[in-house]
Amino acid sequence: INTTGAKAYDSTIQKAVVQMKDELEKAKEQVLNVL
Repeated sequence: INTTGAKAYDSTIQKAVVQMKDELEKAKEQVLNVL
């Protein structure tokens, strides 16, 4: 995801990458909460 964001010059793609990172962080937190 990070490399896609770095190569993305289009703002819409960058926004999508940021959203994906946010979702990943939420998923990590949920996994930690389950453990």
